[in-house]
Amino acid sequence: MSFYLYIIQNAHGRFYKGVSAQPKLRISQHNNNEVVSTAKKGPWKLVAVFHFHTKTEALIMERKIKKYSREKLFLKIADHQNIVKQFNF
Repeated sequence: MSFYLYIIQNAHGRFYKGVSAQPKLRISQHNNNEVVSTAKKGPWKLVAVFHFHTKTEALIMERKIKKYSREKLFLKIADHQNIVKQFNF
């Protein structure tokens, strides 16, 4: 099973980072106020998705990027490994 680290951004420029096996479903949950930490702060736009073979790998990277500066986060979003285009809907 594959896991994905995803980064979403709202209209105010705030970011949220998370891990999911189903990024499309998860972004819908964020935008439908089904996730407490992002409720009523959207709408959210998917700006980055990164593939991992295990949940552990994805969670380790999530912990790392949650500590990134805003500048470093923008560089990560621009990374060539960002596969967000595969998830546009």
